[in-house]
Amino acid sequence: MNNDNKKIGIAIVGSTGYGGVELIRLLASHPLAEVTSVISSSSAGTPITEGYPHLTGIREELLDDVDAATIKSKADVVFLATPPGVASKLAPELLAAGLKVIDLSGDFRLKSPALYEQWYKKPAADERHLGKAVFGLSEIYGEQVRGADFISNPGCYPTATTLGLFPAVKAGFIDPSTIIIDAKSGVSGAGRGASLGTHYSELNENFKAYKINQHQHIPEIEMVLSEAAGTEVVTTFTTHLVPMTRGIMSTMYASVSGERSLNDFLELYRSFYEGKPFVRIRPEGQWPATKEVWGSNYCDIGFALDKRTNRITIVSVIDNLVKGAAGQAVQNLNLMMGWDETFGLQFVPAYP
Repeated sequence: MNNDNKKIGIAIVGSTGYGGVELIRLLASHPLAEVTSVISSSSAGTPITEGYPHLTGIREELLDDVDAATIKSKADVVFLATPPGVASKLAPELLAAGLKVIDLSGDFRLKSPALYEQWYKKPAADERHLGKAVFGLSEIYGEQVRGADFISNPGCYPTATTLGLFPAVKAGFIDPSTIIIDAKSGVSGAGRGASLGTHYSELNENFKAYKINQHQHIPEIEMVLSEAAGTEVVTTFTTHLVPMTRGIMSTMYASVSGERSLNDFLELYRSFYEGKPFVRIRPEGQWPATKEVWGSNYCDIGFALDKRTNRITIVSVIDNLVKGAAGQAVQNLNLMMGWDETFGLQFVPAYP
């Protein structure tokens, strides 16, 4: 923990993954926090530049191993950018050591152990700790995040999807039983590990659906939408892999309840997200594209109303590694600490 410049110390467990190295990038420009420990159980003792040469001259220290006491001596807050099943064991130990924890994995998002085990196919975290984790969908649950010690960062697909649907569901503008979600992601969402599904020759010039009706983010999306609706919401959610590095687009369809104009939806969303700096509502006739949020913490949302079918189409885009992971985690850090939520996140999207 570094008190010399009054910045809080940040430890990142899982620094060799895409989410971890994106946290390093974002926090490098944070005015009140600094990374004081980069941690990898699989690569401890090696320099982080061995796996990420782009960090040469920026961060060249050796990767630490996972040890709660050592982490506590260096940091105040720990980000867990780990695969599913790791944080469920590690987070309680870190919390007991007096550290604040922001978990980017899915281990604490679902409050039902049985539901987690059904969808993630792994043993669930202890139910006592599941109840302590605040679900950190910043624009919806930001007040609960403020002052919390333990945050469960939402998944990338649920962030794009629920930000796009929540206001309409909560206001009763759409029939939640009719929601269909068509979601597409860049390949970085699969992580850095090599697999046949992300092999260049398999993915390049290809476009494929995967985990149809089986994606682990389905119950997370339904959890948030059910809260918005005040009743159980069940959705059809289909994911696709696109041959690009970053980005998520969720295109959502639902039947409109009552007589609603497109302007009604625009006014509803502008009002709902007023004062939320990272959600941008497109004007009539403009629909967002993934490149328009690339490298940033923005979520851009656009609409089209089909009077012929009485259905609304909602298009929501994010950068899966930023707003869908590391950026929202930093936003939650800011809310947790009572800071301006834009600290360390004032990036203009990189274009083209």
